[in-house]
Amino acid sequence: VQLQASGGGLVQAGGSLRLSCAASGRTFSSWTMGWFRQAPGKEREFVAAISGSGGSTTYADSVKGRFTISRDNAKNTVYLEMNSLKPEDTAFYYCAARTAGAIWYQESYPYWGQGTQVTVSS
Repeated sequence: VQLQASGGGLVQAGGSLRLSCAASGRTFSSWTMGWFRQAPGKEREFVAAISGSGGSTTYADSVKGRFTISRDNAKNTVYLEMNSLKPEDTAFYYCAARTAGAIWYQESYPYWGQGTQVTVSS
């Protein structure tokens, strides 16, 4: 399984970005996909997750109402639409594929992409 994240960049506070994560593998639609982020000097944290069918989503409280996770199983791609960005959203964002376990635990995701940097200026 290979995951390739893209779409990061520099944006002003209040702006928007859309991250994409392209996955290899024929069983993409069976995986729950998650986004995590890691800010400088901080531990990596859960951001959002989406079930294999796309019918169920979960968000961290810090991004609820501002971020939207979605997926296109025909394209083997998961997205993270980020609106009303804040400087505290600045971090390296990683996509990951979950095989089992709680969706907000990093340990539940054995497959990780290389990450993409998001920087929000004030």
